[in-house]
Amino acid sequence: MAESSAQAAGSPLAPEWLAVPSDLNELVPALWAHDVARGPGGDLTVAGLPVGEVKSRFGSPVFVLSEADFRARARAFKDSFDAAFDDVCGGVDVYYAGKSFLCTAVAAWAHQEGLRVDTASGGELAVALRAGVPGELIGLHGNNKSDAEIERALGNGVGRIIVDSLDELERVARIAAARGTDTPGSGPDGSEAPRAKVMLRLTPGVHAHTHEFIATAHEDQKFGLSMAAGTASEGFTGAGVDGGADGAASMAEEAVAAAAGHDSIELLGVHCHIGSQIFEPEGFELAAVKLLAFVASMRSAYGVELPELDLGGGYGIAYLPGDAPRPPAEIAEALAGVVRETCAKLGITAPRISIEPGRAIVGSTTFTLYEVGTIKDVVVDVPAGAAGTDAAGGMGGTAVRRYVSVDGGMSDNARPVLYDADYSVVLANRTSDAPAQLTRVVGKHCESGDIVVRDAYLPADVRAGDLLAVPGTGAYCWALSSNYNYLARPGVLAVRGGEARWIVRPETEDDLLSRDMGA
Repeated sequence: MAESSAQAAGSPLAPEWLAVPSDLNELVPALWAHDVARGPGGDLTVAGLPVGEVKSRFGSPVFVLSEADFRARARAFKDSFDAAFDDVCGGVDVYYAGKSFLCTAVAAWAHQEGLRVDTASGGELAVALRAGVPGELIGLHGNNKSDAEIERALGNGVGRIIVDSLDELERVARIAAARGTDTPGSGPDGSEAPRAKVMLRLTPGVHAHTHEFIATAHEDQKFGLSMAAGTASEGFTGAGVDGGADGAASMAEEAVAAAAGHDSIELLGVHCHIGSQIFEPEGFELAAVKLLAFVASMRSAYGVELPELDLGGGYGIAYLPGDAPRPPAEIAEALAGVVRETCAKLGITAPRISIEPGRAIVGSTTFTLYEVGTIKDVVVDVPAGAAGTDAAGGMGGTAVRRYVSVDGGMSDNARPVLYDADYSVVLANRTSDAPAQLTRVVGKHCESGDIVVRDAYLPADVRAGDLLAVPGTGAYCWALSSNYNYLARPGVLAVRGGEARWIVRPETEDDLLSRDMGA
């Protein structure tokens, strides 16, 4: 009993940020879809549907997604940014970043809510097209697009190809020219065929304060065209307007000059993406200032108008109770103010702004439902000076860490092992008055790093057969899922108005064996 009491007061093994909840049964609203609640019997419900019914009808593990919440978050971005930028550039084009999670249903919902769809491969492009999203409302990203992907984009009238390198720019121009874009009478109605619509992805040198593996705006990484002075190809001098006192040109300037010289290219503008899981608007604001100055310099140096500016995505969500992401309206107003002020100082007309939220729309719409299997208590040495210990040196005694194994793991959520990502968890099928027990929720894979939730307090009476729900798994969980150890990937269940349906069915063992060609 003494150990349980000590655990209830907080374990010395817990990280500093993890507090013992005052109520283990409470749901922190920021972590969940707006229509997730505790039912009368204490079980979790989504849009009125109890998780016990989800388990009995659909099995586990399963991604449970609130369709109404997805639509509400999509509308919030579109409405907030349109309102904030109405007097700046007449509104904003919001592209749902499909890399976070994409299937035909989700692409269709985004389109129905007034969003466009951003894709990062030929496969994602195929999903968006199958969902009925018009080509002109789709963007195609990627640092190594194949000729076939470029051909598919041009053939389907994709509204923007975001070019990532000088090599790719030349390939897009060549492929577009071969399609007859600069030849009168080559279009389907006898007119000139459309030119390839291109945006240039630039690296503005703005660093998001995020994990190093997902920060994408610094120079030493694979994405984008550098804006740093002296990065242009040998032999290209250009105007050097963005190169400082020595006038050395950047790779970004070289790309603008090259694109302007191709009859088969329609240069729409420039794009940047400064990172992921960002809570504060300052990084976006600084990137906007740098890119607007670049837009102005390209007009003065080459007479090239860049009518569009994409500020990317990376807006954060709450994974832990203490996380406090900014609402879309607050981010939009901050960005609009910076764009308005900067354009006035530069004496330029504001370009059409676009953004690419993905995680911030789909992340919190979804939780993963697991069933508890084995439970194991492990006695761990506690370093002296840890919370709850009095020892001045050496070890501060021992404490218990409980390992709760569930029927999924790193095959359905690779983010903890890839990024050391932290998640929350709740007992989902009932409430409990048992004391808090520091718990590590782990998967069933043959890997010691197969951790779903590294540190959390759960009721001490959690037992085999209970259901656990991990919120915030809508983004990059199903998208990164695998068949490690030959586990079938879970399905994605959409719930609306108490009714559930598969939008991605779960895999079966037959699916896993279907590509095995035998001996």
